Amino acid sequence: MYLQPEPKFKINVLKANAERVSKLVSSIISVGQFLQSCWSWQSKPRSGLAFIAFLVIVWNFEIYLLPVTILLVLLWNLMAQQLISSFMTDSHVSQVHSDPDDDDEDDNDDDDKDTKEEKKSFKEKLDAIQNVCLQVQEGLDGISSFGERIKNTFNWTVPWLSIMACIVLCLVATLLYVIPLRWLVLAWGINKFTKKIRKPNAIPNNEVLDFLSRVPSDQELTFYREFHLGSMSNTVSSKKKKYA
Repeated sequence: MYLQPEPKFKINVLKANAERVSKLVSSIISVGQFLQSCWSWQSKPRSGLAFIAFLVIVWNFEIYLLPVTILLVLLWNLMAQQLISSFMTDSHVSQVHSDPDDDDEDDNDDDDKDTKEEKKSFKEKLDAIQNVCLQVQEGLDGISSFGERIKNTFNWTVPWLSIMACIVLCLVATLLYVIPLRWLVLAWGINKFTKKIRKPNAIPNNEVLDFLSRVPSDQELTFYREFHLGSMSNTVSSKKKKYA
């Protein structure tokens, strides 16, 4: 685990979190625009293929095919990354393109001892505004981190976590294929209703959220990325040449 400092409101961090959320929203909007273009028949061949695919998928859809589809997407991204890495042997692909600035913009609120009550009240109002902005900043960070963790799971950023997801998806697909859905829902409901009776001191948790919390977001990849010895020696030598 990493020790993180107490969060503070910073304008640059708020802007960075807003940009991260806007990227996720823009990707969702692009998917919606693609579906709308298929429904409006802007491109007849594409809409025709989409219509035929919709009929085939809906007619043959079974509930166990849902984890199989997610598993196929994971394997497809793995094959794509292997092909890209084979063509790009000299560089390692960085998945984070923007580094948030770490410039501290802490307000200097050290006033003189003889400040008046009006200045104190103004400072209290300013602190309240900063607390609200901090909540907005943390909320944007949570939304963007959640989406980035899902993306990094499919991108095989942490391979062993993606392998674990593949194994779990295979097991879920097998269970959905063998056991009827109503029995699985019944077992899930019985477990939820009797969990407090069976384990009174159990801490409620969500396995999916626990899994995603172990996948780093883009910001965490930037903060905790590994530094190679070769690059560090090059930077040190360049600094020595600069000051020589």
